Amino acid sequence: MMKSFRIGSLFGIPIKLDLTFLLILPVFAYLIGIQLEEVVGILNLTMNAGIDVGALTAEWWLPYLVGLVAAIGLFVGVVLHELGHSLTAQRYGFPIDSITLWLLGGIAALSEMPEDWRQEFNIAIAGPIVSVLVGIGSYALFLLTPEAFNGTRFVLGYLAILNVALAIFNMVPAFPMDGGRILRALLARSQPYARATQQAASIGKIFALFMGLFGLFALNIILIAVAFFVYIAASSEAQQVTMKAAFQDVTVADIMTPAGDLHTVEPGTSIAELVQRMFAERHTGYPVVEDDSWGDKQLIGLVTLDDAREVDPVERDAYEVEDVMTTDLETITPDSDAMTAIERMQQNGIGRLLVVEGDDLVGLISRTDLMTAFDIVQQSGGPVRQHEQIQPVGGMD
Repeated sequence: MMKSFRIGSLFGIPIKLDLTFLLILPVFAYLIGIQLEEVVGILNLTMNAGIDVGALTAEWWLPYLVGLVAAIGLFVGVVLHELGHSLTAQRYGFPIDSITLWLLGGIAALSEMPEDWRQEFNIAIAGPIVSVLVGIGSYALFLLTPEAFNGTRFVLGYLAILNVALAIFNMVPAFPMDGGRILRALLARSQPYARATQQAASIGKIFALFMGLFGLFALNIILIAVAFFVYIAASSEAQQVTMKAAFQDVTVADIMTPAGDLHTVEPGTSIAELVQRMFAERHTGYPVVEDDSWGDKQLIGLVTLDDAREVDPVERDAYEVEDVMTTDLETITPDSDAMTAIERMQQNGIGRLLVVEGDDLVGLISRTDLMTAFDIVQQSGGPVRQHEQIQPVGGMD
């Protein structure tokens, strides 16, 4: 998703709009507008709506105005759908960071996914239930609206059908859609959560491929985009859950490269010498240390290959590490769990964390360390027990 901004809150949950939502809203308004006569025919046939299509097309802009109102109403239904998930999750004690409207609908950002199958089942099914209730409510208002209000009856009838269709579509077992999460919850009744996730994700990816092919033949760009999102999200969450299971009870200290094995540089090292060391030692980042008044090594920064690249090659003899190093350091304690390290790296878009205890540098953990440890755990067939240290691979790759 692109940059989002907050527009308000419901039940203490921030509601955000992603910039992609502002791009898709007029597209939806346009699509509804150009299909207005078709939809009116369906509503008149199935719901005996009695809508006068001539009244809604008397001016060229009227169909698009009605389409815009219907599109806004549809996204209001999406917010209520996500609110169903969110309030149910809050009931089980899972905080909700926000609800965000974006290109493909809405996302409720749970700070943590439940691993109890009953809780996940109830959270997942709450959204479709709310969508059905919104559809029923729209139909009830449709019945109460006088026939003279053609535009209002069109919007309410349209929303009645679309919200029920949204509920049905979300029940497709394409993980991580609602139906896929319900499937995972049911699978997790009789097997480990990580294995249930892998199975649900595999089924979800198959559904995503079928959705993508159908969207391709039907020339439906939105369905293709949904299929792409489902495939990527299923793969990502399956890997995340598998890693969490593999790293259960594993701490940063079990995986990190200890301080004694670290390659470090001093702040007065020239950039030219730094680049030569990177080439010779095949590392792309070094903690920067200097001696304090007691003769101990004091951590003062971190320098990476990206920092060195900022200096023109012909000027690298004239610049020193302290001129380009990063002093705003991302650190972690050795007793933190390995998954916390992974999440911190992902959130900050970095490849390594300095491990500190008090003011002392005790090690470094890199993405390479974590991935190597994960591969070892996977190939060994089970999680590593706490304090069964995995040998580091160098740390600064």
